Amino acid sequence: MTGRGAVGLGATALVAALLLGGCGTSRSGDLGLAPTAPPPSAAPTDRPEPTPTRAAAPTPPATNRPPGPWTTASTGTRRLDPVTVELWYVRAGLLVPTRRTRPGTVATSRLALTELAAGPSPAEAATGMITLLPAGVEVTRIADGMATLRVPAVGDPATRRLREAQVVLTLTQFPSVRQVRLDDAAPVDRADYADLLPPIVVTGPIPGERVSAPLVVTGTATVFEATVSVRVLDAAGRQVATGFGTASCGSGCRGGYRVVVGWRTVREQKGTVEVYEVSAENGERIHTMAVPVVLAPRD
Repeated sequence: MTGRGAVGLGATALVAALLLGGCGTSRSGDLGLAPTAPPPSAAPTDRPEPTPTRAAAPTPPATNRPPGPWTTASTGTRRLDPVTVELWYVRAGLLVPTRRTRPGTVATSRLALTELAAGPSPAEAATGMITLLPAGVEVTRIADGMATLRVPAVGDPATRRLREAQVVLTLTQFPSVRQVRLDDAAPVDRADYADLLPPIVVTGPIPGERVSAPLVVTGTATVFEATVSVRVLDAAGRQVATGFGTASCGSGCRGGYRVVVGWRTVREQKGTVEVYEVSAENGERIHTMAVPVVLAPRD
């Protein structure tokens, strides 16, 4: 996908798979591709037009083709399918992801920055997530894989860098954005903020999500012997499920993981999914990422 002169919108599936091939991988291997919501939510097609009305309306798909982001109602009126965007918030001085599904738009970068500035949901805020991005920040140009925008300055350099990281990690989920130029500085990408990721990143489930068994837990990690452990707690804090998996890269590099766990519950209730590393020194759980969820009874 190109800049504002491009026409046509392709549905780009934002999936939770992370392309991480080992310690000597490329930029996407270091941090992984931006994970996205599972089906049936449509993946956002990034057409971040500063002026959305200028975007050329694509021709609706023929009846013998699979539906794309544009669908046609019985009246013949074109409408956009909902889009799911990934947002990176700050938690305990590091960056963690979540998702939003919103009505369809061609200006997905504008939507993502607006949602980023709006801040976390109550469930997300309960985990300590905050946003440092003020309202009104917009992309002024996207061309040749470069998004250009200005981010208001703050006095504390560490806070400014976290704010910039929120923007860069959020915008580079879109295929049309590989790098970001902030305030006429040198272009940056995800690799420039690798140190702002926790040892374990959870991309799914997200805080407050209603989940059922079997549950697929996904993310990236840089942990001892690449082993990631998961446990599920019920409303009373009792352990109802456990599991473990191996990330695609071991200690000293970040790899993607996917762990499937199951449980049996007699009623719907609040719960917690904990993703952690088992300490090689004493067997204690370390680097724990706790995600509050709603546990649905198994069908």
